[in-house]
Amino acid sequence: MLLNIFLLFLGLILIVISSNIFVESSSDLATSFKIPKMVIALTIASFSTCAPELAISFNSISSNNYDITIANVIGSCIVNILFIIGLASIIKPVKVKTTTVAKELPLLVITTIIFSILFLDGQLSRYDAGILILLFCLFCLYLYKMIKRFKKIAEEHNKIKAIILTLLSMVIIVLSSDLIVDSTLYLSEKLNIATKLISMFVIAIGTSLPELMITITSAKKGEFDMTVGNIIGTNIFNICIVLGLPTLIYGSISSKAFNWIDLIIVVLSALVFYLQSKSERVITRFEGIIMVLLFICYYTYLLIL
Repeated sequence: MLLNIFLLFLGLILIVISSNIFVESSSDLATSFKIPKMVIALTIASFSTCAPELAISFNSISSNNYDITIANVIGSCIVNILFIIGLASIIKPVKVKTTTVAKELPLLVITTIIFSILFLDGQLSRYDAGILILLFCLFCLYLYKMIKRFKKIAEEHNKIKAIILTLLSMVIIVLSSDLIVDSTLYLSEKLNIATKLISMFVIAIGTSLPELMITITSAKKGEFDMTVGNIIGTNIFNICIVLGLPTLIYGSISSKAFNWIDLIIVVLSALVFYLQSKSERVITRFEGIIMVLLFICYYTYLLIL
């Protein structure tokens, strides 16, 4: 058992380190063109930090461990907003641009609500997954139009090094996901702990560490486009691709471990993010405390359930 605990934490450490390398190397490739930070945050940064969740999702669905898959996505979405954005706002009030409130945040809310409606019966079919993929395609179309507004200027970078680091970090991410899923299943069986519970606490929080580090760092530096854009893009990618793509490939998934309370919280987190951003275009320290308290209340509910 001690070996599996060690392997679980080793997997989490490797997946966080490799994710950071992946983010930096892929960002180096992206900055070969002068693109606004919000665009980078919504694309490269957010999609890159979802690599651990995506690897774990494919691994768990392919082995029919659907509770891990669902916990991975729902847990990460809740952690990303209520805990990470909440904590960042406590450290430094997060300013949100008017265009973000008007466009990107509503897209996040709509995506989250549609996912919750599709999963109300505890199942996600290939048809449902197709809807999520379509939503992501529409999001990509929006990003494409956003990028087209800016003139791309090529710059010299060590692209070979960036490509090698990106590919190598992806390999480590995939291997680490194997360790995490296998160790989680073993521990949940040996300790008689529900797979949902251990996944929500260990996997969901553990794989959100890259988002945590990027968000906190960017908030401290006042780079609020990175702070907000990273979380918006990450959650949309989590729902549409991390959950939708493997479901579309492997077929329908189902889970009885999740109920309407879990879905209400994931929708509530997106709504709170939107409403607090809309209010004076800033998430204050007090509002950040509210978000963290909501996170604590939900995770306390998971423990006493």
